[in-house]
Amino acid sequence: MSIRLKLTLWYSGLFAIAFVVFGMTVYNVVEHNTKSELRDRLREVASKVQTSGGFFGEYNLDSTAPGFDASVIGIQLVDYRDRHAGIVLGKSRNMIGVRGSEVTLPYPDQSEARERFADTRIGHYSFYIYEKPIYMNGTKDIGGLLLVGANTDREEQFFAQLRGILWISGGAALLAAFLLGMFLSRKALAPIDRVTAVAQQIQSGSELGLRIPRERADDEVGRLTDTLNGMLSGLEKAYKNLEETNAAQRRFVSDASHELRTPLTTIRGNVDLLEKIWADQNGETESQSQSLSDTDRRQLSLESIHDIADEARRMSRLVNDLLALARADAGYVVEMESLSLRPLAEEAARRASFLPRRADWLVGPFEALDGVWVRGNRDYLLQLLFILIENGFKYTSEGSVRLYASRSGEYVGLTVADTGIGLLPEHVPHIFERFYRADASRGETSGTGLGLSIARWIAELHQAKIDVQSRPGEGSAFTLWIPVVPEPQMQ
Repeated sequence: MSIRLKLTLWYSGLFAIAFVVFGMTVYNVVEHNTKSELRDRLREVASKVQTSGGFFGEYNLDSTAPGFDASVIGIQLVDYRDRHAGIVLGKSRNMIGVRGSEVTLPYPDQSEARERFADTRIGHYSFYIYEKPIYMNGTKDIGGLLLVGANTDREEQFFAQLRGILWISGGAALLAAFLLGMFLSRKALAPIDRVTAVAQQIQSGSELGLRIPRERADDEVGRLTDTLNGMLSGLEKAYKNLEETNAAQRRFVSDASHELRTPLTTIRGNVDLLEKIWADQNGETESQSQSLSDTDRRQLSLESIHDIADEARRMSRLVNDLLALARADAGYVVEMESLSLRPLAEEAARRASFLPRRADWLVGPFEALDGVWVRGNRDYLLQLLFILIENGFKYTSEGSVRLYASRSGEYVGLTVADTGIGLLPEHVPHIFERFYRADASRGETSGTGLGLSIARWIAELHQAKIDVQSRPGEGSAFTLWIPVVPEPQMQ
């Protein structure tokens, strides 16, 4: 059963209950008012019946014209003195009828006689009767009963018509309410249909840019539309981020495979060469091995072993870099402590002096680091500085690479500046992407393109940032800006 039909049935049911209560109220009010008028009229007639003489005497029962008429009130007198069941002592002439048909109002035994009103039916006629006891002189004993009855056929016919009108109008109103409820529920739930249509369109994930049209401002459907549109915006953004992440992941796997394949190919080739050089003299390579002297074998073997060692170290660096990036993706948290920055910078400068290079290595000034403390991990900060310094040496064939410090507000900067090949402006935004290498350097210098990605991750761990300034042919300057913290108190 649809929500539209459920709402309509609930609405129609509540309307039916309300109409039944309303109809019963109207009917009871009309009936009460009509019978109240009859009661007043019957009491008035009963009060006009006079007696003279002793008990009973003569009652004036002929207060109405002769002949039975449904609109005329009839009077009847019952005597209980001779027997408890009572006998009819007299009637008004209009209760005898023009054709001799006599109408006798029903009455109770003496023991049940009391003042009351009662509905009764005599033949085809309906009567409303007022019973008034007549007491013995000076006592509380009932000696007779005066009955004043009014024919209520006309009132009963009116009540029947009223019931019919109420039933017919109630049925028509219920049908109209049902149809109106279907129309209103369809109109009220139209936005839900639009939501369903949009949801079906975006189900495949290819139409996340669709939005639900908003027609109402402040009602529940309008707020639902705003919420769903906001959710769709979030889903669209998350879907695009997921696509970008998947694309980056595919590039990462492809580049990592390529970087690992090169050293593996070199290692495999050198192993095959060693196998051929030192194969058994009685094997398939006997003629080849005999053509080489021991000196030549030794020289070729040393060269192959050297190549294998270089490629193994290259693979080791690559695996370590991949491990560092995997930790970054997994949200790896490192231990932090308060560090004095100048000793750390001097240690990095000292170790860098032993790196292979073709450019001059310049250090300082470091005065901006005096008394400066930062919150960080010593090993990771050293690794970050070494990545920047090694990049400077790698891309500077002549000139110099320099490490110096500066201060800007609540940040202190360590800058590695070189006079190398520099970068084109369009390459600068991408240099921190994994495996990205500028075209000018690709093929000219060795590397995996992961160093700066690791450097950025380490900087983010320390709530720091790396600023890059570069010009093609003039060199580059990488500045690590680290927030300064108060000097720790000695305990």
